[in-house]
Amino acid sequence: MNRRSGTLLRNNSRYGRFYRNTIQQLEAIMAKEKALQDLFLDTLKDIYFAEKKILSALPKMAKAAQSSKLKAAFEKHLAETDGQVERLEQVFASIDETPKGKTCDAIMGILDEGKEVMDEYKGMPALDAGLLAAAQAVEHYEISRYGTLRTWANELGYKDAVKLLDATLKEEKATDSALTQLAISEVNQHAETAQAA
Repeated sequence: MNRRSGTLLRNNSRYGRFYRNTIQQLEAIMAKEKALQDLFLDTLKDIYFAEKKILSALPKMAKAAQSSKLKAAFEKHLAETDGQVERLEQVFASIDETPKGKTCDAIMGILDEGKEVMDEYKGMPALDAGLLAAAQAVEHYEISRYGTLRTWANELGYKDAVKLLDATLKEEKATDSALTQLAISEVNQHAETAQAA
């Protein structure tokens, strides 16, 4: 078909309507691909992957910790993370989706930094301060994700998801606060005192 016949085809009223309708359908499909619902699901898969990775990292961090209080905090959060994974699975079910992770480069980078701290500071007084900082980086990432997901779930009318995500968000904020208190009351002081000695 040459350029002139294509123009005639589009200008013909019957074919013109077909052409416009087809364009409108394609635009609608493209717009749907970028809908909030899809972004919600992608982000849900992202945090599901992240929580699974955190489950495997926390025992290593607990083992490496020198402070008994820090070790206990990591072990407590391991149990909470198990519950958070279960809640995420409930969120997936509430929107009729199968739980599935999507590789999360952000959490991989944060966990790699934590591993680097364990390797470089092994047996040193600053190890626990580094581990705690790495754990808080994870918490801040999770707080960001759960806050966003909760807001989007509310926008999308996913009432069950809002409740589940809010419960996890509260746990993450409480863990972050507890880690901050542990850093101030003990871990950072130990790292400083050892350096001064």
